[in-house]
Amino acid sequence: MRSVRLASLALGVAVAALGLPAAAQQFTTAAEVKPMLDITRANWVSLREYDGKDQLLFTQILAWRCGLDRISYAVNGDKKTRLKVEPCYEGETRPNAIKATDILPYVTFPAGSVKKVTVWLDYDDGSKDKADYARKKILSR
Repeated sequence: MRSVRLASLALGVAVAALGLPAAAQQFTTAAEVKPMLDITRANWVSLREYDGKDQLLFTQILAWRCGLDRISYAVNGDKKTRLKVEPCYEGETRPNAIKATDILPYVTFPAGSVKKVTVWLDYDDGSKDKADYARKKILSR
């Protein structure tokens, strides 16, 4: 719930900062989603202990995935992995909607194994961004 409130606040701030009416924004390009993702950087991923496993959630990024060409992550310095994401639904009222039932917004790991996460975003304008997270900063309780 906290991340939903933060996202709503961030949306308002970004719309005001861009000086554009909310209705004009479809949030389908790098120029539109970068301000949102920058404001919510601390919440790009979250970690929860669920069903005896570590579950690394990407819901914050996925809510702004249109405008991204690639989302990648690495856990504990391991190999960089590309996250499988559903397409952007351009031309629809909610292009960033999460509809797929066969693509999960998280990946799982053995319980207690995730100590550090690195996330890379590749935007559709060719720019890139990266963030690092320690377990204690992203663990939901």
